Amino acid sequence: MGQHHFLRLFVLLALACVAAGPAVAGARVVDLKASDGTKLSATYFDAGKPGPGVLLLHQCNRDRNVWNSLVLKLTAAGINVLTVDNRGFGLSGGEPHEKLTPQQEGRIESEKWPGDFDIAIEYLMSQSGVRRDMIGVGGASCGVNNSIQVARRHPEVKSLVLLSGPTSLQGRQFLRSSTQLPVFFAVADDDEFAGTVQTVEWLYSLTPNPGKKFVHYAQGGHGADMFPVHPELQGLIVDWYVTTLIKTPGRAPVAKVAPVIGQEVRDLDRIEQPGGAAKVIKTLEEAHHADRKIELSPEGMVNYMGYEHLQSGDNKGAIEIFKVNVAEYPNSPNVYDSLSDGYFADGQKDLARQNAKRALELLTSDTTDNERVRNSIRDSAEGKLKKLGDSPQ
Repeated sequence: MGQHHFLRLFVLLALACVAAGPAVAGARVVDLKASDGTKLSATYFDAGKPGPGVLLLHQCNRDRNVWNSLVLKLTAAGINVLTVDNRGFGLSGGEPHEKLTPQQEGRIESEKWPGDFDIAIEYLMSQSGVRRDMIGVGGASCGVNNSIQVARRHPEVKSLVLLSGPTSLQGRQFLRSSTQLPVFFAVADDDEFAGTVQTVEWLYSLTPNPGKKFVHYAQGGHGADMFPVHPELQGLIVDWYVTTLIKTPGRAPVAKVAPVIGQEVRDLDRIEQPGGAAKVIKTLEEAHHADRKIELSPEGMVNYMGYEHLQSGDNKGAIEIFKVNVAEYPNSPNVYDSLSDGYFADGQKDLARQNAKRALELLTSDTTDNERVRNSIRDSAEGKLKKLGDSPQ
C-alpha cells in the first residue's frame, strides 16, 4: 500500500471514530428534515430535568462532534443541548461541501442554512424538558454568523457564545441593537485565518450589553480547536450559560476589567457609522500631514465591509468605505479597483474609469500581492473599462 493510500485510510478511520462520538446518557440521534427534504443529522442531549436549551453550530472545517466534550459538561449542569451537522457536512444530506464551488457555497449559506437552523432550534424548543423561553445558541467560525442570525430571527434566544468568527452586515446591525443580549466571545492570536482576532474584537466592541465577556488567548487555534489547548474554556462557557440561562436569565455581570481594543478595531466600527468614514479619512490625513504613525485598519477587512454595503444596495456608503482604504493604502492597486466597483455600481462612470486605470497603473510596480491576486485585479479593472467603452491603456 502506497503512503498516500495508507494516509487516506488512516484519516477515514479517524473520522469514523470521531463520528461515533461518546456514549452519553440521554443522547438521542435524530434526523431532522429541511424544507426541501434534505436530511439534517442532529443529536439531542437530554439533561434529565427541565431546564434551558442550547443549540450549538459547528465551524465549517469540522462537524457537530467538535462539541461533544462541551456537551457532557452542559448536560451535567442541567442544560439540554442540540448539535446538528450543517447540510453537506458530517452525516447530513446535501452535496458535500468540499465539492461545491465558492458560488454554490454562498447560495446554500444564504438560501438554505437559515431555514435549516430554524428547523433545528424549533426542534430543540419542542422537547418536553426544554424551557422554550430560555434558549442559548453557540457557534464557532462560520457558526458565529449562523448563531447571530438564529438569535435575530428568534427572540427566545437569551444568550450567545461566539468563537473565532465574523458576521455579516445584517448580523452586525443586530448586535448593535441588542442591548439586552449577553454575548460571550473567545479568540486566539494564532488563529489560522487572518483578521479573526480583529474581527472578534470588533464584534465585542460594538455589542452594547454591558454583560458581555471576552476571552483572549495567545495560542489555541481556531474555534473549538481551542478546547484541548485551554480546557478551562469549556468551563467558562458552561458558567456563562448557567449564569445567563439559569441563575440570572438574560443577564450577566459586568466585567471588572474590560479588554483593551486597539484604534484600528475602533475605526472599523466608526467607518460603518453615518459620516464615520469621512471622519476616519480626516484623521488619517492629519496624521500623514504631521508625519505621525497611526494604527491602520486591515485592508482586507475594510474592503470586505465595503462590498457588503455594495451588495446591500448602499452604493454611496460603500464608496465612502472604499475611500478609507484608498487613504490608508494609497499604493495598493486593489483599493482603487474596489473604489472603481463602487463608482461603477453608482453610475459614476468617469470616476469608475479613473480608478480602474489607477489600479492598472499601480499593478506595474506591485510587489505586495501574489500573481493570482494581481491577475484578478487586472481582469476586474480591464473588464470594467471594457464595459465603459474604454481601453485599458
